[in-house]
Order: sequence, then C-alpha cells, then structure tokens
Amino acid sequence: MERYEELLDAARAATGLEDFGDDSFLEGLQVLVRSLREEAQLNATGEHVLRQRIIGHLEQRLEIEDWYRRHPEIDEVQIKAPLIGVSLPRTGSTALSFLLAEDPDARSLRRWESSRPCPPPSTVTPPDPRIVQAQAGAAARREGVKGHVPESATGPAECQELMALDFKSHLFQAFARIPGYSAWLLEADLSSTYRYERRVLKLLQWGCPDKPWRLKCPTHLLFLEHLDRAFPDARFVMTHRDPTDVIVSVAHLYADYIGKFSDRVDLHDVGRLNVQHWSLGMERALAFRDKGNEARFHDIDFRAMQRDPVGAVRRLYEWLGEPVSASFEAGMSRWWQENAQNREPGAHPEAATYGLDLDQVRPLFANYTARMASWTGERS
Repeated sequence: MERYEELLDAARAATGLEDFGDDSFLEGLQVLVRSLREEAQLNATGEHVLRQRIIGHLEQRLEIEDWYRRHPEIDEVQIKAPLIGVSLPRTGSTALSFLLAEDPDARSLRRWESSRPCPPPSTVTPPDPRIVQAQAGAAARREGVKGHVPESATGPAECQELMALDFKSHLFQAFARIPGYSAWLLEADLSSTYRYERRVLKLLQWGCPDKPWRLKCPTHLLFLEHLDRAFPDARFVMTHRDPTDVIVSVAHLYADYIGKFSDRVDLHDVGRLNVQHWSLGMERALAFRDKGNEARFHDIDFRAMQRDPVGAVRRLYEWLGEPVSASFEAGMSRWWQENAQNREPGAHPEAATYGLDLDQVRPLFANYTARMASWTGERS
C-alpha cells in the first residue's frame, strides 16, 4: 500500500480533477493507510481491493465536488425528515430496509449508486450502466464470500459507502484487521462525515421526484450526536434482538471478509473488536435517547417482524403518520416470500470460536436488554 499522498495523486490522475472539497477526510485517510500498511497483513487480493476502494472513494469526492462547482443549485435541494435505521447489526435491519424499499413513495439509498454517486442519477439516460456493474459485483461477492444478508444491485444499501467518502466508516475494519484505525474511529468526530453524506444525498436527489429518504447503518449507533447535527429532523427506527446472538453473527461476517483479504485472521481479536464497538455503541444510543429524543424512535422486535413483517411495517407507518398503499403492501409480501431463504444464514460457530464467553458479554448489554423489552413489548 502506497503512502496516502500517492493515493491522492492516483485519484487526481484518474479524474483530471483537483478539488477534494473540505479536507476533513484527510485525517481518516492518513490513519487508515497507516493501519493498512503496518497492521493489516493483507494478501495480494487485499492489497489490490483495498487500494482500489480507497482510490475509488477519492475519485468520487473529486467528481462530487466538480458537480457542485458546475451546478451550485444542487445545494438548494432539501433533505426532509429522513427515517434512519440505527440498530445493532444482524437484527433484521437489512430485511426491514428491503421492505421499506418497496414503498413507491419513498426513496432508499440504492446499492448501485452508493459506491458511485456520480454522475447524479437524474443526468443519466436509462439504463444506468452502474446497475450492470453493481450486479456483477454482487455476484462476485456471493461467490467469494458466504451470503450473510439479502443483497441486490438495485436494492437498498447501508450508509457505509457514503461515510467512507470521509474515511470514517466501519466498512474498512470489516475488510482488514486495523486496530489503530478501529481505536481512532471510536473517538472520532463524525460531524463532517454526516455533513458530507447529506451533501451526497442532495446530489442523488437532484432532478428526481421529492421523496422522503429511508436510510440505515449500524455504525450510526456510535455517533448519534454527530448524526443529529446533520439531520436534526430525522426519525429513527431500531430493530432489536438478543445482543449475544448479534455479536456471534457479526463476528462470523467479519471473519469471512477479513479471511478473503488476509492470510492471517485472529478470530479472538474479531470477537473482542465487535464486543467493544457494539457495547459502546449501545451505551451511546441509550444516552442519546435519554436526552429528550425518545419520541423520535420506533422499535421493532426481531421476532415480531419474523412473525408478521407487513404488520410491523404498518405499525411503523402509523407512527410516521404515512399511509401504506396497496402496491407497497403487495411489494413487501412478494419480497418476503421470494427472499425467505436469505433472511437467516446457516448455523454459526460457537461463541468460543471467537474467544467469547457469552456470560461475560451479557452484562455489557444489561441496560439495553432491560430497556428493549419495554420498548417492544416482547419478553424473552
């Protein structure tokens, strides 16, 4: 992996552009590249994939700023009251995002545009070539790494790729063991990250029908105070599940990805990393809710959604004060039936595989599990 300055130069050379916009991204880029160089032990595949990914994010920043330079009116686009999923990973939040994406009167962040927001979708005559490219990428991921969640090139994506444009994202630690970066991220200020995400959402919405956004990303749990500064009128939906099930499941996902890009995977380190980040994330989320934000949250138990997914979304929309159209309901029912085999992966390894003693993990989430039951009305 080259020095970060060389990666900046590679992006400039590829695009012929110079302006990366606000330099808030530089610290994260520097920390990330240093961790990749000194800690990650990447194999040849990892070196190639991570290098291309970093340069790709830099190229997109250059192109985003160029579009704003040529069309300053993009900044006048309004992002109004988005609904943002802020759950722990592996709690059914991805399935929920796919159900919400069936609403023809709302707007999700689509996978094909999340990694390449430029050019703005409204400027491209269909069919957009990025869809075909994203379909190929999805097929390669399914072949190279065990399927863990529903995935579609035209379906919804997490905010991770947009956050990666500021180089503050969990995306990177899911691909490589980078403890220096992971520790730095926990204490980073993501205000600039979410400002830039809002900037990209404006570009994606520019020239398109004005529809409310449906977004989601587990990482938001750790940074709700920062997220709130960029989206002060946002409302939040949380899906809930036993956190010990969550930790083993997400550790299994991390291990699969890291194992593709490194020839050495420390499974115990993967377990510790996820316990640290998600227990702290939930502590911060509880604190945020307690600061007068409780009414901005709607809660859905994992089991309730498994029993009646359409009913769970109906209750969410009642809370939002928005209708569920017949076409929306039909789309949800169709998607749920067609993707039944993708909703839950196969059996996971034992917690001990990741050096975890679940009896020691449970107390770290005790405050959360006590509140979870009162929020959802579901008992263990």
